[in-house]
Amino acid sequence: MPTRNSSDVIVVGAGVIGAACAYYAARSGLSVTVIDRGPVAGGTTGAGEGNLLVSDKEPGPELDLALLSTRLWRELSERLPAGIEFEAKGGLVVASGDPGMNALRDFAAAQTKAGVQADEVPAPLLRDLEPHLSPALTGGFHYPQDAQVQPALAAAHLLRASGARIRTGEEVTAVLTGAGGEVRGVRTPAGDLHAPYVVNAAGTWGGELARLAGAFLPVMPRRGFVLVTEPLPRVVRHKVYAADYVADVASGSAALQTSAVVEGTPAGPVLIGASRERVGFDRTLSVEVLRRLADGATALFPMLAKVRAIRTYTGFRPYLPDHLPAIGADPGVPGLLHACGHEGAGIGLAPATGLLVARLLTGDEPPLDVRPFLPGRFAPAT
Repeated sequence: MPTRNSSDVIVVGAGVIGAACAYYAARSGLSVTVIDRGPVAGGTTGAGEGNLLVSDKEPGPELDLALLSTRLWRELSERLPAGIEFEAKGGLVVASGDPGMNALRDFAAAQTKAGVQADEVPAPLLRDLEPHLSPALTGGFHYPQDAQVQPALAAAHLLRASGARIRTGEEVTAVLTGAGGEVRGVRTPAGDLHAPYVVNAAGTWGGELARLAGAFLPVMPRRGFVLVTEPLPRVVRHKVYAADYVADVASGSAALQTSAVVEGTPAGPVLIGASRERVGFDRTLSVEVLRRLADGATALFPMLAKVRAIRTYTGFRPYLPDHLPAIGADPGVPGLLHACGHEGAGIGLAPATGLLVARLLTGDEPPLDVRPFLPGRFAPAT
């Protein structure tokens, strides 16, 4: 019987991944406690744009996870309050030359075979979808399955709907284990919490939480900036990005990479990204990154050159070397499950991740093959 300090499962991390794990675990009949050293959505989730994308994923395990999540987000949009700002607005990927357009065609053809809807848009028709796009573009592809949510509100409403106990402002200082090394709970400055399962949804700090449990997970932070404009009428209708964004997402380089990503929001501001670089947890403002972001955005939408940027924010994506999240049981610590390392795709992949974790906790059949995501692939060589 669960008590104030015990439950069936403890989820460490109150971002959107932890919230989805709590939601689906609770719907499976488990009692859940969610703990975070900061506030709800205080890490990567709160610094995200809310992208729910299939357009940037090549065929394979991550795309399978994204397609499942796309269906689940649509179900959630009917169950959760409208405040999550779910928009099934679609994505538009554009090219500025024939080589880029040919690469998009090849990429879209492979995706289509995997279940993605991708419709080629010739240059003369681009402005039917986005009237303010540059006329110099060669063409693009429209992805109607792409969508967006407000990430912090989505996490908060998932947590509320889960009915889980929420303990924010409490840092996990130890993972409690039994004589056989099995999980027994966690320790915080406020006391011990007990559960036979702990889910590591700690985002960029997932490697540190794994270490506390005597496990290994090579999660690293990958910094990104977002520019935010003054509120505007809906001048950008879709998520619009340049073809080189896909290559940047897949890159393992630690160096700075920027590619143009532009989207509107229901509140009015336009969000401009995207940058990626591995600099640890350094939050130093980079004027060079902001300049590149502005240049990329105005190349796609020349009218933005006359619009004021009113703020910027920084976040850290939880990066794993093979670009796949770690989802599933730790191979060396019974009762420890990982759900982290989604990099910039965590908001989009959250529901499928949560459902996978819940099925693994209850012993039910997972909705897709979990083997590519298992944390054991990172086990140090002996």
